[in-house]
Amino acid sequence: DTRGEAWEVLSSRVIITTGTFLRGVIHVGTETIAAGRAGDKPATALADTLYRVGFQVGRLKTGTPPRIATDSIDFSALPVQYGDEPPKAFSYMNDKPAIAHGEQILCWSTRTTEETNRVVNEHGHLSPIFNSHDGKGAGPRYCPSLDTKVARFPDRTHLVWLEPEGLDSELIYPNGISMGFPLHIQEEITRTIPGLENARLVHPAYFIEYDYIDPTQLRPTLETRLIPGLYLAGQINGSTGYEEAGAQGLMAGLNASLASRANPPPPFILGRDEAYIGVMIDDLLRGVTEPYRMFTSRAEYRLLLRTDNADLRLTKRAAEIGAVCSERLAQLDKKTSELARGRALLHSVALSPHEWLELGMQPCMDGVRRTAWQIFGHKGATWDLVTRACPPLASIRADAAEVLSIEATYAEFIDVQVREVEMFRREELLPMPPHPFDYFQVPSLAHEEVEILNRTQPSTLGAASRTPGVRP
Repeated sequence: DTRGEAWEVLSSRVIITTGTFLRGVIHVGTETIAAGRAGDKPATALADTLYRVGFQVGRLKTGTPPRIATDSIDFSALPVQYGDEPPKAFSYMNDKPAIAHGEQILCWSTRTTEETNRVVNEHGHLSPIFNSHDGKGAGPRYCPSLDTKVARFPDRTHLVWLEPEGLDSELIYPNGISMGFPLHIQEEITRTIPGLENARLVHPAYFIEYDYIDPTQLRPTLETRLIPGLYLAGQINGSTGYEEAGAQGLMAGLNASLASRANPPPPFILGRDEAYIGVMIDDLLRGVTEPYRMFTSRAEYRLLLRTDNADLRLTKRAAEIGAVCSERLAQLDKKTSELARGRALLHSVALSPHEWLELGMQPCMDGVRRTAWQIFGHKGATWDLVTRACPPLASIRADAAEVLSIEATYAEFIDVQVREVEMFRREELLPMPPHPFDYFQVPSLAHEEVEILNRTQPSTLGAASRTPGVRP
């Protein structure tokens, strides 16, 4: 603990979530500090222990921008970035967000300048991204540091988002200018940006290197294969980002809890066709070479993985393991009934192209009568216009109307993805040999494939076919 005393806590299930603390080292210019984050000591002994018991360990790095005092910024000439209107709640249990209409916090945008590029280039030798003091960590590809962006795109300027750190915070997070220069250089760089000419840096930017555990050593539950009962979640698995870490913590916690029951049920695993969490964990299990971020482009079935239908996809799955309350299930039942009513109404009305044209649509003038469901695939179709043809649709709840609009508009493409998912699930139902299995026993595999499969130990045929270096 903080007093240097050792504690022994015994448990049948343990989840490690170290963030950037695992043998963390902060870089600010030529200065290096052993730290998990600014002001906190690193978890060096834990890193040594994990290495000693046999885990394959790698090294990654990430960075953070400086924090700027709000009262030192001139917002007068900066474009305002408004929030969603109306704002959408994160939880399906909320009819409206807690923040009242008109009380959302504003963000602003600005850009780096040619002078910014000049200062960065002049002092590039002081940035640990180019001189990382024997550090071996790979940095994030998709949210690179300012010096990396200037090096890659010397003739461009770059967007900077000025984001308040919270409702009551007096600090601004300048998203887009993470760096690791000495503090006086950071101040000089920041003040070349419009609106930040008099910026006061409350906390400096820095880079941080840290250890991670090769995630190919995990099961889909995020339990380690090396030590049963030990689960890993977050940046220790090679990911980066708050949402990625939170999702892994949820899955590790659920599975650790299930495994602790007297009669453990099957593990809780989400597929690539069910959730972005499933996509992320499946990607991680194939290994990482840089900090992993979740993007919609990583999902093959993203027409099915939408924010409007997350409750429809996942609530009943969570209910199977007792992870949702009765109120949430009742809310889902109401929405499901509303969707059934809406679909029936959309299929009950059919008009000619001329009739749809009179209502403001732009249908194909081929003489074919189309239902309200079918017209959504045509230009100009909106929920309000379709409601003119079928007035009872006006009583459909807004959240159900959103789902129906999307499903009807992209119906043909969604049907294709549903068929693809059916094929995908057939492969996912075919189990691979249980760990540990020596793939040298399979004579038809190439030597490289044997090495990869022995290292990753995929749990299903589908997972094996998606492993880089293995023939589908």
